[in-house]
Amino acid sequence: MPHNINFIYILRLYVYCVCLYLCTTKNTQHISMKLYLSLVSFLVCFTGITSVYAQHRGDRQGRVIISGRVVSSDNGTIDLATIHLQGTPFGARTDGDGHYTISAPEGEYTISVSALGYKDAHRKIKVGGNGLQGLDFKLSPDVIELNAVTVTATGVGRVKRSAYNAIAIDTRGMQNTTKNLSDALATAPGVKLRESGGVGSDMQLMVDGFSGKHVKVFIDGVPQEGVGSSFGLNNIPVSFAKRIEVYKGVVPVGFGTDALGGVINIVTEEQPRRWFADASYSYGSFNTHKSYVHFGQALKNGFTYEVNAFQNYSDNDYRVDAPVKNFDTGSFNEAEKVRVRRFHDNYHNEAVVAKAGVTGKPWADRLMVGLTYSHMYKDIQTGVRQKTVFGEKHRYGHSLMPSLEYSKRNLLVEGLNVVLTANYNRNSTVNVDTARYQYNWLGERHELNSPGEQSYQYTRSDNDNWNGTLTANYNIGQAHLQRALPLCRLRRDLLLAQAGRQRQSAHTDLRQSVYAPFLLLSRDIRKR
Repeated sequence: MPHNINFIYILRLYVYCVCLYLCTTKNTQHISMKLYLSLVSFLVCFTGITSVYAQHRGDRQGRVIISGRVVSSDNGTIDLATIHLQGTPFGARTDGDGHYTISAPEGEYTISVSALGYKDAHRKIKVGGNGLQGLDFKLSPDVIELNAVTVTATGVGRVKRSAYNAIAIDTRGMQNTTKNLSDALATAPGVKLRESGGVGSDMQLMVDGFSGKHVKVFIDGVPQEGVGSSFGLNNIPVSFAKRIEVYKGVVPVGFGTDALGGVINIVTEEQPRRWFADASYSYGSFNTHKSYVHFGQALKNGFTYEVNAFQNYSDNDYRVDAPVKNFDTGSFNEAEKVRVRRFHDNYHNEAVVAKAGVTGKPWADRLMVGLTYSHMYKDIQTGVRQKTVFGEKHRYGHSLMPSLEYSKRNLLVEGLNVVLTANYNRNSTVNVDTARYQYNWLGERHELNSPGEQSYQYTRSDNDNWNGTLTANYNIGQAHLQRALPLCRLRRDLLLAQAGRQRQSAHTDLRQSVYAPFLLLSRDIRKR
């Protein structure tokens, strides 16, 4: 131990002995109190000096102090950096000013410094009995090059945050199931769907009480008027759509429609993928078959194609309770209903949607030419009333629809976004009622005097529809706002000045109207 430390301990021992003698002697009362207090103060001071000295040079275990500062390459402060003596439990963290302090035994160490966003630093040091102060480190930034990351906002959240009264249904959780789009829509508030029977039956859609022509259906912004029952919401599989958007009341101008009740927009997957294929098949009661196929490819040169195809088939031969007509008497027994099976309610439809075009070009983000073909066949089992039964009446039809889609962001100028959709649809439906027999629920038949179970018909109706919509949106930039701001401020100042003059004039008129009786009274008093 150094000689100065021995001297301090000897001095402390001497002061303790003097204090002990003063406390035990019988003549303590004759000793001056000032001397006693001086000795005690002297002891306290030397105790503090030895403690500080020990802390500065080391502790009772022989540790010394290592201290310094950690800064960046531009001399900026780095807080919460980790300083560690490798192979030991000794370490510390920098404070808000970048300073650190480590207490460790004497010896040789490798000190490591690390901080988030900076390269690690290592240095060999030798710590002697006096410690090591001023051990500073300067860290260089650690630049890590990451792969490209594409952040895409989901359409569901974007629709919900829009200013329209709109909701969005995410169908990803229903993919590859037997559900159709009507099942997904049934979960939306304010939307009601009513079907009159099994697969292929007529469906009524209501949005907040509106139905029929007041509610329009779109697929990727293309109207579906007159496309036939193959593209009814109860016949399209849920895997066909990525999400369903429901707009109530006021709808975006981009749809170009006057739908009073609202718009239902079915959004399919439009993001180009190198190669993909998806297929599903299901079988259910009443000999029901449903299948769906979707495949496509996006080449490196931008050429893209995709095909959607689906079909539905069902005998719909479920049982019902209905009165049976007796051909011998020609009457019904309304009180007696028989459990019978539907025998003439077959339905099937097939649809193919093919698109081809280019994506990711300087002049077009997406340019696709599409062709949609659908076919349907449906037996008609009953009329308006359940007791009226048909055994051969049916209808069939097909629809052919070419379409064009074009979209480009920042067309010609920054902020100008253009979307163009166009389509032509020709739908043909044939109604056939040429049977020469009448049927009852038991499948029995009776020959008619003239053909036609209801009324003879073999008619074909053609429905032609075409539609074109061009939407251009221009986003106002910061430069436009800066130019318009002085004009807005000038207009504001003029309006405020005009409003101030009007208030002053109104205040004067009010003051005159309030004080007028008192002025007249004072004039009368002066005259008298």
